[in-house]
Amino acid sequence: MTDENEQIKLRRAKVEELRAQGGEPYVNRYRPTHRIGGVRKEYEGSTPELLESKKPAVTIAGRVMTVRSHGKTIFTNVKDGTGQIQIYIRKDVAENFEEAKKIDIGDIVAVEGTLFFTRTGELTVRAARVMLLTKSLRPLPEKWHGLKDVETRYRQRYVDLIVNEDARQTFRKRAQVINSIRAVLDEMDFLEVETPMMQPVPGGATARPFKTHHNALDMDIYLRIAPELYLKRLIVGGFDRVFEINRSFRNEGISTFHNPEFTMLEFYMAYADYLDLMDLTEKMLSRVAMEVCGTTKVTWNE
Repeated sequence: MTDENEQIKLRRAKVEELRAQGGEPYVNRYRPTHRIGGVRKEYEGSTPELLESKKPAVTIAGRVMTVRSHGKTIFTNVKDGTGQIQIYIRKDVAENFEEAKKIDIGDIVAVEGTLFFTRTGELTVRAARVMLLTKSLRPLPEKWHGLKDVETRYRQRYVDLIVNEDARQTFRKRAQVINSIRAVLDEMDFLEVETPMMQPVPGGATARPFKTHHNALDMDIYLRIAPELYLKRLIVGGFDRVFEINRSFRNEGISTFHNPEFTMLEFYMAYADYLDLMDLTEKMLSRVAMEVCGTTKVTWNE
């Protein structure tokens, strides 16, 4: 197996060769007609005969995840932010087959072609043209083992997102959770606000703050450890129900379970006691679980 440094050297040589031929290995702008998730949603329910008769034309862009070369044909899998699809590149069909042969795993490409089903029933793009958009100089982690090292996964999150679909799903679900929380609180007439992140006195929790200096005011200030005090001032000011999905900062330990910079939800409701908050929390969590996961049942410690 070629080591990583040798692979980088070979990929740099491809970049220089392409530039010498008048090509551009880093394209600034490209407009695909479809996203892969949309293509799959629209056409996976079709029949091979229907696709063969209509030959739907698509243009997609994404990262090359696999390359399997068989002489006059190449199979690749390309993935964008919405999904993955197989690409079939054939010498007598693709107008730039020789250039396509130089594509490496990790490259970002654009593919123009038509859809069809393979004999195994896989939705595939029959490429008429393959265009390099971004040359990847570093190889991706080995396909079958993925990225397992916990330290690397957290410090190089972008690599983790490329090769681990579970990590991408976590990001998507996080966004869905936040949207669902907002919807619940909005329906209950809560007002979403933003309170100061830089505070003259850290308060609202017991934690060590991050300290900095404000030059214009010539005073020390702190990154907030919680938004509590400012949210309570809004209640005093006459807003009955307020909430903030905020970034807070605590200058303490770091691990996979604790980050010095984190997101929290804090809300306040006038004329309510802890029983009301228990009901609200139960309603919110069950609603979020149903909307994001489709069930209120969870697995915990097996």
